[in-house]
Amino acid sequence: MKSIRKFVYAALLMLSALNFTPSLASAQDAAGTFTLTHEVHWQSAIVRAGKYRFSTETRGPWEMLRLRNLSGSGASFMLLVRNTETSQPSDLSQIVLITRSSGSYVSAMQLPESGLTLHFTVPTGTSEMAQSIAASTESAAR
Repeated sequence: MKSIRKFVYAALLMLSALNFTPSLASAQDAAGTFTLTHEVHWQSAIVRAGKYRFSTETRGPWEMLRLRNLSGSGASFMLLVRNTETSQPSDLSQIVLITRSSGSYVSAMQLPESGLTLHFTVPTGTSEMAQSIAASTESAAR
């Protein structure tokens, strides 16, 4: 009886220890704030100018970006990240925009503090120019 109790206690201790160990997926999660100076297209969403809080999370095989407007309406968005890559610590925190005749589209979000660059789907266009803006992105790894 005593040995079963010790075994159950050891198993519970091991399970609780594993529960507090960070996973690889959560190590890449990022959060922070940024300010958009003008309206942009972010995949199928139209995101108005304002201050936003963002966070990333992994849901199964997909990386998701959550945006929440901190000024004005409090609108929120959940966007699927097309793919991610490792960013260099020397990179700038910035949102990369592609300018089209129909407006500005977000193609990437660089988060060097978290070691991530997030890429988003942008509609194809002819002879359009890509530009980078530092959208005062302040990020911090979770």
